[in-house]
Amino acid sequence: MLFIFPSNPIAPRLVDEHFEPEAIAARAAGHSIAVVDHDALCRSAAEEAVRWIPRPDEGARTSTALYRGWMLTVRQYTDFAAAAAQRGVTLLTSPSSFENAHWLPRWYDALSRFTPHSVWTDGPDLDAFEACCSRLGSGPAVLRDYVKSLKHSWAEASYVPDAANLPAARAVARRFLELRGEDFAGGLVVRAFEQFTTTEARTWWVHGQCILVTAHPDTPGDLPTGTNLQSIASTVAALDLPFVTVDLVLRADGVWRVVELGDGQVSDRPKSTSPATFIAAIAGALGD
Repeated sequence: MLFIFPSNPIAPRLVDEHFEPEAIAARAAGHSIAVVDHDALCRSAAEEAVRWIPRPDEGARTSTALYRGWMLTVRQYTDFAAAAAQRGVTLLTSPSSFENAHWLPRWYDALSRFTPHSVWTDGPDLDAFEACCSRLGSGPAVLRDYVKSLKHSWAEASYVPDAANLPAARAVARRFLELRGEDFAGGLVVRAFEQFTTTEARTWWVHGQCILVTAHPDTPGDLPTGTNLQSIASTVAALDLPFVTVDLVLRADGVWRVVELGDGQVSDRPKSTSPATFIAAIAGALGD
């Protein structure tokens, strides 16, 4: 298996320090390692970004690679996949699969029974956002975009005390847009607030099978017990996505709820899960 990691900005032929433990574990397990220039991907220079990815050995038409790295936009990932393909390397996750895992509106319908009720805009228009709040109805809500919330700015840019209070909700959305800036993705998503009683568990899925259950990177020392995957297993499998994470949390009524589905390539590993365990789980599920 070929693993591709972001390069170190200071020493670009080496792996970025954040992902170096996974690279060491992958190499120790006998896998191949390559780097991609994340900064070049962000400035739309994909051909430059992949210059250190080796071409397949003589006689092999293509090789398959798994990316483990920093967040990318759908456009950046699409360019990355195309540039890698020019070098004979196919990313395990196609651009369409990346978008389907990466953007909430792409996976919401399939998982709507298991996740808070959500409505969204197409773009940052605040009038459209107010219309979404009206559709959601009264009561508290949580704001995010297609990709990310700002839970670390909970009071000012995430939590909406009452979606029916449109001026107050608009102020939260305006602050969210200010803080997200150029990283804003897709549109504004308003989600009904639900009371949770545990930290999140991050579950890792390869080709529809859960291969690992870990703590969430924000709470690496706190893994909830008794995570119930049975109710969502068939639905996640039906998404037909090669490598995803599903973050779960226990609601006050004892029901496990999906907080987020994400592309596994850009989902962080909690420090409490060893790199060797993590790489072995992925490679084992892929048959490498």
